This record gives sequence, structure tokens and C-alpha cells, in this order.
Amino acid sequence: MAVGVRHCTVRFMELESSSLMKCSSPLYRKQSVHFSNSSQCRSLSMNGCQSDPRAPIGTIETRTLPAVSSPALAMERLNSAISDMIMSEPPPYNSGIIRLEVPIEKQIEALEWLHAQNHLLLPRCFFSGRRPPSDQYPNETSTSSNHKLVSVAGLGSAVFFTHLRPFSFDDWHSIRRFLSKKCPLIRAYGAIRFDATANIASEWSAFGSFYFMVPQVEFDEFEGSSIIAATIAWDNAASWTYQRAIDALRATIWQLSSVLMRVHKKIPHSHILTNTHVPDKASWDHAVKCALQIISRNDPVLIKVVLARSTRVVTAADIDPLTWLACLKVEGENAYQFCLQPPHSPAFIGNTPEQLFHRDRLSICSEALAGTRARGGSEILDIKIEQDLLSSFKDHNEFAIVRECIRRRLEAVCSSVSIEPMKAIRKFPRVQHLYARLRGRLQAEDDEFKILSSVHPTPAVCGYPTEDARAFISETEMFDRGMYAGPVGWFGGEESEFAVGIRSALVEKGLGALIYAGTGIVEGSDSSLEWEELELKTSQFTKLMKLEAPLLTRRQCRTINENQKGLSCLQNHI
Repeated sequence: MAVGVRHCTVRFMELESSSLMKCSSPLYRKQSVHFSNSSQCRSLSMNGCQSDPRAPIGTIETRTLPAVSSPALAMERLNSAISDMIMSEPPPYNSGIIRLEVPIEKQIEALEWLHAQNHLLLPRCFFSGRRPPSDQYPNETSTSSNHKLVSVAGLGSAVFFTHLRPFSFDDWHSIRRFLSKKCPLIRAYGAIRFDATANIASEWSAFGSFYFMVPQVEFDEFEGSSIIAATIAWDNAASWTYQRAIDALRATIWQLSSVLMRVHKKIPHSHILTNTHVPDKASWDHAVKCALQIISRNDPVLIKVVLARSTRVVTAADIDPLTWLACLKVEGENAYQFCLQPPHSPAFIGNTPEQLFHRDRLSICSEALAGTRARGGSEILDIKIEQDLLSSFKDHNEFAIVRECIRRRLEAVCSSVSIEPMKAIRKFPRVQHLYARLRGRLQAEDDEFKILSSVHPTPAVCGYPTEDARAFISETEMFDRGMYAGPVGWFGGEESEFAVGIRSALVEKGLGALIYAGTGIVEGSDSSLEWEELELKTSQFTKLMKLEAPLLTRRQCRTINENQKGLSCLQNHI
């Protein structure tokens, strides 16, 4: 079938330090959980970090084919275009990236498309931007077609970027060389560790210090329409030729389904067989007490520290990460949803309310979010709780630290910074927070890396001063945060957007989940109240499950014990 193609082508001829704070408590041994994924299929691709980050890419293209009415027709047209590329002479460039896209004349949920695919086909990713009222938070994600991009799902990687070393300026350049303003939907989706200097636990090993991917096959959900796309990337200098790239794409395409499967938005209550907190309540109380002793000194080196908890759950029924994510989407219309799963890895999923930053050309925006209260069961009670949060000295202190720290970091890079509102309430289905929005203007687009390096980690997930808080966390916490509380999002040629990876979990079907939550410790904090806040934050996950275990047969008990061994035994501490 002969189809017209519209071409869009373009050709191209570090932070503060401080001494490690010592606490009177003994050092804790970090705990790790072992997930096994040996049966999963790995999509062949190239690691863009192994190429010269300064070498220009020969060609960057987006080829848009005529629109069709269904995903099945879109796949047919995409297959035809790929066959034509195989039969044609290869492009006369030693490197390049080409995206083929087929518009679909109706809106289809990207998560449903991803759910319909072979769950063994990895890597995979999903990112859904926030959908707040346009008059409240306008135009968070824009495209050249003037249709708002709702969410993106991707399978396989045309090119991926990962390394064990901390994310660097060269790594940022390695990603940027495959992106272009003229091809705005070629994007790299991924995440960065909370603390790249910390040892990587086994459950996070496949992610490295950072992991980004430009999907081989991608489903873009717009308001009123959709796009299915295929992307190939090659670089002869990295021993990944055009022929290898197109063969790898064809292998991925053959495994895809064009039949959509509706994702259940309500998970049947699954019984929790084991539920283990790291740290447990006694250890948590001790850590908070230690933090408060440092904070309350006459000349404190620590003003705020955010301590986190990992909750390991094993359930009677499998937890499917995409089904869990669909349930989070139901109550997260004004939050980001994400899923990132490298090969041989559990899935990192989340429903986070917090934006790290959004760049649109030279414009940059960020936000401060701190202080937490539950929502009220009635409008009157909800307003009363809101007023209590607004008038709380402790919560205002915590919030002001976050807002002013982000303001100073933006001012170091931007020509101007404004804050509006200075302090307001941001409401979500289960919680409400103190909130401020910050806007600035970069002096150059290359300052994007400076922004990312500067604003992460925010005092909302680490503390203040940053390095002292990070040192306390490293010495005190008994698990690896991994990508939890780190930047999660995407880089694009014209725009980039990152959320903070909180309200998140590491999930492996058949092997349970690790649920993460944290809370800020400042002067006036109470360890029991902070523990209750952790329970509130993890409730969006645990509300889908029951704590009462059913009566089990001996065979079921043996199966549970085998799963427990696969997850590794958590040793006693203190």
C-alpha cells in the first residue's frame, strides 16, 4: 500500500559538601530484597552512554503517516512502512534516529494498550502528566499540534541510557544528542536515584544510577486522538548499525498485539500474607529521636530531615503493576502516574503529586509541597482540617524551608524568579498539602542540567541543609531508596518534565511489593504522629488489600515460604 509521508528532519554538522553527622545510635545494616526476573525477554538495543556525548547525530526525523481509525489499522500501516525501510537503501549517515508515527482518530488509553502487550517484553515505561483544571495550572504539557498529550506508554528501547556512576553533564548530553525541537515527541523517559553515591541494593540493580529509554514502540494518548509510533536509533561508533536497529525493531513489532484489553480500575481485595516495615515502629522512634536531638541543638547543623520507610508486602494473589497503577490513576487526576521497568527488573510505579520542574524552552516552573493532613469526611470537616494545616507553626516551618530553598536554587540559574501563590492548600483525594508555585526563566537551555542538579533533592524529600540531611539519611536508614524520591520523567528537545518519585512502590508480579513513604522531621515533630502520616501516605496502595490472612492449606504455606526465600529474609536490627 502506498502511503504519503510528511517529513520533519533536522541535521547537526556539581554540589555542596559537608561532614558526615554522627548519631549516638549504632549504624544499621541496609536491607535488600531479591527479585528474580530470569524469564523476561530483553529487547536488544544500544546504550547511548557508551557513545561520544559530543558527537553530532547524522539525522533526526519524524515521519507522520496518514491517520487511521483503529490500532489494528495503525499497526498494519506501521508494519508496511517498516517493510519499505527494510527494502530501501539505508540512510547515508553513521548515526541517526527516525520515528514513524501513525495517528489514530480517537482517544485510546495508553495504559490499556500497554496492558494488552506481552508483560515479558521489556523494558517498558508509562508516564501520565497531571490533568488539573486549566485555569489553576495552565498548559503543563504542550505539543506542536495543539492537542494536549495525556499519557505515553512505551515498549522496547530504540536507545537506552544507564550507568552505575552518578548522572553527569556528559550523560545529559548523551541523551540530548538524540533529541530535537523539530521532533518534539522523540523523548527519553526514565528516572534517577535519590542518592547516586549510595550502594545499590539488589532490587534496584537493573536501574543503575539512572535509567532512561527512548521507546522502540510507543503509544501516545492525546485529548481526542492517539498515535502509535515506532523508533529506530543507530550509531556505528557504538557498534549498533542501522541494520541491527531495524532488525531489533521488527522483532519487537512481531510480539505486539493490536487488540486492546481494558484494565480493571478496581482490584479485588487481596489478602496480605506478610506485612513488614523497615524500620519497624521502635526503630523509627529511635531514628526520629536522634534527628530531633540534632535539630534542637543551640547551633544545629540540621534543620530538617526527611526519613522514609519501606513496607514489604506479600499477598495471596499476584499484584500486577499495571492494574495497580490503573487503580492509582482513578484517584490521581491531579497527580503524575508512572511506571518504569528495565529488563530483568521489578516495575517501579507511582502516583506522585509533586512536580520537580517543567521546562518549556527557556521557561521553568517548580513547586514547593510540604505539610500533610487527611481529607475530611464532610465539607465542614475538610475546611476545618485545612485551616488547622494553614495555621500550624510546625507545618509552616517545614513548608517555608522547602519553598525558600527551591527559590534560592532557581535564582542561581534563572534571570528572574516569581512565587505565586506564596502559600496555599493543594487537595488530593486522600490528603492535602501546603503548596507554592515558582516560575523562572533560564538564561540558556543548557542550564536544564543545572536545574536538575540543583533542585534535586528538594527539602521535601531530603531535608535542609541538603548534604547534612543526606548524610543523616545514609547513616540512619536501613534500606536503599533507589529511585524512590528521585527525579522521574522525561527529556525532550523542546520540553522536559520531571516529578518527584514519591507515593511509589517496587512491584514484581508473583513476588509482592515494596511500598515507600517518607515524612519530614523538624522541631516539634512527634514520632507517633509522623508514623501515622506514613500510614496515610501508603494507604492508597494498602487500601486495595486486607490485612487478615485467610486460612491456608499446607501447600499454600509451602508456596508462601518459597516466595519468602525468593524475597530474602529481613534480619533483625538494633
